[in-house]
Amino acid sequence: MWIYPDCVAHRGGGKLAPENTIAGLRCALAHGYRAVEFDVMLARDGVPVVMHDPYLGRTVAGTGNVFDYDAAELVTMDAGRWFGAQFAGETVPLFSQFVEFCKANAIWMNVEIKPAPGFEEATGTVVAGLTRALFGLEIAQDDPARVPLLSSFSTAALGAARAAAPDLPRALLLERIAPGWEAQARALDVVAIHTSERHLDAQQAREVKAAGFGLFCYTVNDAARARTLRAWGVDSFCTDRLDLIPPDFR
Repeated sequence: MWIYPDCVAHRGGGKLAPENTIAGLRCALAHGYRAVEFDVMLARDGVPVVMHDPYLGRTVAGTGNVFDYDAAELVTMDAGRWFGAQFAGETVPLFSQFVEFCKANAIWMNVEIKPAPGFEEATGTVVAGLTRALFGLEIAQDDPARVPLLSSFSTAALGAARAAAPDLPRALLLERIAPGWEAQARALDVVAIHTSERHLDAQQAREVKAAGFGLFCYTVNDAARARTLRAWGVDSFCTDRLDLIPPDFR
């Protein structure tokens, strides 16, 4: 059963602000969104930071890999200028900073564990462990709707997250729903399947729902497609177009 929001802002501000930044979270809030998806990986010193790519150069000025730098170095790097001059100086956030902002503004989180190659288990362990520590009160109060949902394409990361924090909910990310998906999902004890809207069909949606899992799609930027997915039984989706798809879209 899906107990989380129906519409989620992709990487914070979608296409309206630099991804995976505090500015993106402010943009989501400005458009009425109280639910966001974002990516977390480890810096060289094992501190989790909010970034999508395991290398610098696309959204963060610099060269090399994220794991070539300590967190203290990454949080000084510009993650906003690439998007627009008005965002110059927007830096790479720590995961803990993102959580602090989200909790202060009652924003629900889908935390995608995005390990760099070779760091799958370590990333799953650290992100889950820190999330559990930051949400200990909500877990103790048995308030699952206020607890983040961890997701990942990496089964190794999800397995490590389960071992580190078995009481945190998890979702399996699949680009395509292929044979064997259900066995994989049950082995990891996930509550939901997250999949690309481009490859999903109505039959697959029915099968996921019939098996008792929540069904979430990425990344839905067209209202007509969103309505089709809803009709198939998709519970929720993330979007880049916060200006076209409101958070209460049905």
